[in-house]
Amino acid sequence: MIEAHATARYIRTSAQKAGLVLSLIRGKDVNRALATLKFTRKGIADDIAKVLRSAIANAQNKDGFSGDVDRLFVSACYANQGPSQKRVRPAPMGRAFRVLKRTAHLTVKVSERPEKVVALAGGDTPKRGARRGAAGAGRQAKPAGRQPKKSKTEPSAAKE
Repeated sequence: MIEAHATARYIRTSAQKAGLVLSLIRGKDVNRALATLKFTRKGIADDIAKVLRSAIANAQNKDGFSGDVDRLFVSACYANQGPSQKRVRPAPMGRAFRVLKRTAHLTVKVSERPEKVVALAGGDTPKRGARRGAAGAGRQAKPAGRQPKKSKTEPSAAKE
């Protein structure tokens, strides 16, 4: 299974805003993720799409890649907080407010989905979950939830 990643560092957005868009593509296949980013109305979506395309290219250049981009999916994506630039903004009465211009490090990891194993049409082994007589005959009943505590005011059977 091939895994590749790409990181864009010092992107001029907050990690929280980038995380909102990254959560939209987490777990999706790469073509669907690119389509989602294309129609997402956030400024950071273009930067994330660029990182995703870079991760796809990194996976294609790895040894052992099958060559099928359709089998790639976004296995992980996250935004870490980068350094903040401190700026000063004038405020009333001679004061000054500090402005934090935040940055983020965007990371996207793509992995190859494993191939589905197809069983041969041999009927030698019984299938899992085959019916054994009546419905639910082999199942055990689940115990009920937590039992309520006995109150101390009630007389117990042991003291009688």
